[in-house]
Amino acid sequence: MDMELEHKRAHYGKVAGLVGIVCNTLLCIGKFIAGVMSGSVSITADAANNLSDASSSVISLIGFRLSEKRPDEEHPYGHARYEYIAGFVVAILVIVIGVELFRSSIERIITPQPVEFSIVSVIVLSVSIVVKLGMMIFNTSMGKRIDSQTLIATAADSRNDCITTAAVLAAAIISHFANVQLDGIMGTLVAAFILYSGAGLVRDAMNPLLGNAPDPKLVESIREKILTYPGVLGAHDLIVHDYGHGRKFATVHVEMAAEENVIESHNVIDSIERDFLHDMGLNMLVHFDPVVTESSAVNDFRRDLDEIVRLIDQRLTVHDLRVVPSDVDTRLIFDVVVPKDFGMSEQELKDEITRFVRQRRGDCSCVITVDTSFAPIQK
Repeated sequence: MDMELEHKRAHYGKVAGLVGIVCNTLLCIGKFIAGVMSGSVSITADAANNLSDASSSVISLIGFRLSEKRPDEEHPYGHARYEYIAGFVVAILVIVIGVELFRSSIERIITPQPVEFSIVSVIVLSVSIVVKLGMMIFNTSMGKRIDSQTLIATAADSRNDCITTAAVLAAAIISHFANVQLDGIMGTLVAAFILYSGAGLVRDAMNPLLGNAPDPKLVESIREKILTYPGVLGAHDLIVHDYGHGRKFATVHVEMAAEENVIESHNVIDSIERDFLHDMGLNMLVHFDPVVTESSAVNDFRRDLDEIVRLIDQRLTVHDLRVVPSDVDTRLIFDVVVPKDFGMSEQELKDEITRFVRQRRGDCSCVITVDTSFAPIQK
């Protein structure tokens, strides 16, 4: 990614982080005072929720700052994953706070205490709803502008906070006018909501760190772009590595006619790699797979194999076919790509394909390599 764009992205992220710190800290202080004055555990729980949001903004700010660091000898792919690590730390913090609030709220249900209704609490909670709505709109706009899942998640959290605070406000009003004790129950619900949000944040932060599958839209855009180049017959074995925003690397096998001039084919491959880096910020490494296209015998074998594997499963594809004749038989050497949820074992699949091949061509034997599809790119 262009360094100027990366710095601009980090700047927007830091501005959003500072706004989150200031707003959530002020809301936390206001709700804590209102909670203490009224003796409401649900308002205090909502204050703690804002404290966790402020802490999240601090950690996100640090994450954006660290992700700006240039690549070095120890980290040649850059430091953009700090943003993911920051998100994971935030998630753990949210869960810890949620557990403590859940415990306090259960105690309040077991031993109810009167809650004093005050106009101050109503004003503080109402202002909080308005502020959180503004933060939701702000973070959504910033998140889309710089393509940051962290800020988009923060916007969703602000939306959830609006719902939570509105529920606490409703409970306070109902408790006062209906003379029922809903404080402990509402505090438990708020704590449960915080725990649920924390679990979702853990999942969202862990996925890219563990290496989740690339976005299907990205895979399709890669496929479509590759197929626009002259001489390209197909693409397979796509692998995408995500080292943080603007730090994506990919490898792919591109099929081109074996009969074409090697230098010209190599120039096309160079163009593909160069264009992906320029147009999509994707560091692409392309492997050239020569495909025999002018042999009718080889083409017949390829058509037969395509039909055979699709009889087994429509999602199976064949590539890297080589036909090696000998005095004994004709050896078919090829790869089969299987989806991740494919039900057969490798050996079962090999045996099934071999059985079909022998039914059609008794003089052929198979040497099969089974590939797992890391990204489901089709020819």
